[in-house]
Amino acid sequence: MSFISAFDVMGPNMIGPSSSHTAGAARIGFLAQKMINGPLCRVDFTLYGSFARTYKGHGTDRALLGGIMGFGTDDMRIRNSFAIAREKGLEFNFIPNETETELHPNTVDIHMVNTDSQEMTVRGESLGGGKVRISQINHVPVDFSGEYSAVIVIHQDTPGVVAYITKCLSDRNVNIAFMRLFRESKGEIAYTIVESDGQLPEEISSAISQNPHIHNVMIVQM
Repeated sequence: MSFISAFDVMGPNMIGPSSSHTAGAARIGFLAQKMINGPLCRVDFTLYGSFARTYKGHGTDRALLGGIMGFGTDDMRIRNSFAIAREKGLEFNFIPNETETELHPNTVDIHMVNTDSQEMTVRGESLGGGKVRISQINHVPVDFSGEYSAVIVIHQDTPGVVAYITKCLSDRNVNIAFMRLFRESKGEIAYTIVESDGQLPEEISSAISQNPHIHNVMIVQM
């Protein structure tokens, strides 16, 4: 038997009328910006399904933009996220896509560009009650909730790399809650995502990056 808490029904503390269209949207934006080195200079949001149809009325656009700027779901600044983004010089664009229907109804692709011209695309899904799922990074299918601190490692799919990552974590007494590997194809680019139920040490990124097969290390602290 599964149980549903009152918080799953009502959602988290939030600005906006909907836990899925505003709180979840802000959460997706918040997670996405943690995966790229800031500051950002441009972000494009492609909205699908219900997001595409109702994003203005439910404040999904303001919530996504607020999340991208690091605002939490209950941050009052979400209401003024358009003006704040413009003050920061952050260009933003919302693109409704109602032609692709084989997706979760609350899906968004977030394409980010930072001031160093680094680009990244993250796909997120708002599942209800403020819960979300990151389902793609740079068009590679992944799966993590963002409820735990995470190390996201982009690397070559080469024997020994995953063992190296886990040794770096073990040497620093990091308790692994979940660990998954996703890859484009054998021998190509892979994503190893390690979630921990504790804070991650700041030096873990530089330690993991020492391996020549590692391309990038992203730390998402919760």
